[in-house]
Amino acid sequence: MEVTDKMIENLSDLARLEYSPSEKASIKKDLQRMIHFVEKLNELDTTGIEPLLHMSPEINVLREDRLRGSISRQEALSNAPATDGIYFKVPKVIKTPSRP
Repeated sequence: MEVTDKMIENLSDLARLEYSPSEKASIKKDLQRMIHFVEKLNELDTTGIEPLLHMSPEINVLREDRLRGSISRQEALSNAPATDGIYFKVPKVIKTPSRP
């Protein structure tokens, strides 16, 4: 497949993008390289090769769910930079709108 200037114009119109002439030349070159790569892959004989569904032969490597306790409140607050003993203290981030 040959990448033409008309094709680049059509793609830029569809994407609603504007390119300078130098950018169009660069895009044309990149598209030609991509198409050439895909055409090269099409030359491979893949008869008898199963499609690859996953990169790993492992089916499910997730751990089993186990019910167990969590850490205590004191442990959770032990590394907090600011606390009132029950909750984490954080800086106020919501500003109240000023009234006229």
